Amino acid sequence: MSNKKGLAEQALEAGNGIFRLAPTWVPRSFCRPGKRIKLHPDDYFVLGQRGGIDERWFSSTTWAENGPGTPEDEGMSYIVADEAGKERVLLKDAVELLGSEVLGDFLWNKYHGWAMFSKFFDNAGPLPHHIHHRDVHAQRVGAAGKPEMYFFPSQLNNHGGEFPFTFFGFNPETTREEVLQVLKNFSKGDNNILALARAYKLEVDTGWDVPPGVMHAPGSLCTYEPQFASDVYAMYQSVLMDGQIVGEDLLWKNTPPEEVGNYDYLMDVIDWDLNVDPDFHANRFMRPLPVKKMEDMVADGYIEEWICYKTPEVSAKRLTVLPGRSVTIKDSSPYGIICLEGHGTFGGHFLESPALIRYGQLTHDEYFVTERAAKEGVVITNASTTDPIVILKHFSENPDLPR
Repeated sequence: MSNKKGLAEQALEAGNGIFRLAPTWVPRSFCRPGKRIKLHPDDYFVLGQRGGIDERWFSSTTWAENGPGTPEDEGMSYIVADEAGKERVLLKDAVELLGSEVLGDFLWNKYHGWAMFSKFFDNAGPLPHHIHHRDVHAQRVGAAGKPEMYFFPSQLNNHGGEFPFTFFGFNPETTREEVLQVLKNFSKGDNNILALARAYKLEVDTGWDVPPGVMHAPGSLCTYEPQFASDVYAMYQSVLMDGQIVGEDLLWKNTPPEEVGNYDYLMDVIDWDLNVDPDFHANRFMRPLPVKKMEDMVADGYIEEWICYKTPEVSAKRLTVLPGRSVTIKDSSPYGIICLEGHGTFGGHFLESPALIRYGQLTHDEYFVTERAAKEGVVITNASTTDPIVILKHFSENPDLPR
């Protein structure tokens, strides 16, 4: 433990309050990779029978729940404590050992940990209509509820995949009896749950808010997804568009053992009013919101926008630094970043968005900014005279979030 703390302190001091993070790749046995997250084409199936790699997790202290045989650190981010990358420590360990030095007093006192992570999920086709549990249900299996939000970066969506549409909730006229019946039909073939739902065409550089308890079948755009630090879910759709079968064990995932087989419990997990909201699009769709007047930001050499902002527990911004400019950006809370485009420096660290990444290779596109560094301001310099730097920033609770 002392060595872990020493490495964390070393990285904190050497990085001036900014941690460099190694890429964190996550396979999913029930998904097919869309191959847009810059992993080398030969490496998407490098983990064999554990599934194709269709996710990259950012600033994560959360374990990826991938069933039996899952490594104990799957989904968790590592801090690179030396330039060669030989010395590493889990971000989770650094946060637990250094506490408020990393997160500040408010987040540390409230959560005693980093309570969010973000990811790219990159699927060739749509995911099953599924749900994330609210706190009241997640707590029964020792977990937390999972609010999440989506944003579809144009830099990672040179094609839309097989089905760039997402089903959300249920049609407003849907009855509880209809939903209960399709759940009971899960093991009888295609339970046809999507016939009860409404699909929306996905647009690049926009997003959606997905509270826990809301049914959703994400479409095939590559998606940036800030979320609360939880990996609870249950799949309510039995057969996908391409004929792929969803195992019945996933219908009962994160259900307490004593409730397995109780379809009324599955119904109780659903937040009914949110799912049949006739104004779902108006209430859940998000376009980028500039943090201040656009002309003032452009004059100062950057553009910053809120891209995920309807959930108080988690939020995200997109920061664009214009070619040839150097800016100082201040925030009120710690945050993680992923660089989508461009190259330069970030708080004195080299910053670049690689074109291709081998599995296990280090990069300079992902960092974590501690509260002190965020409040003092991070100097970002764009070394290009033609290309912008584009960064996505993910936050836990942020007092600057527009209300």
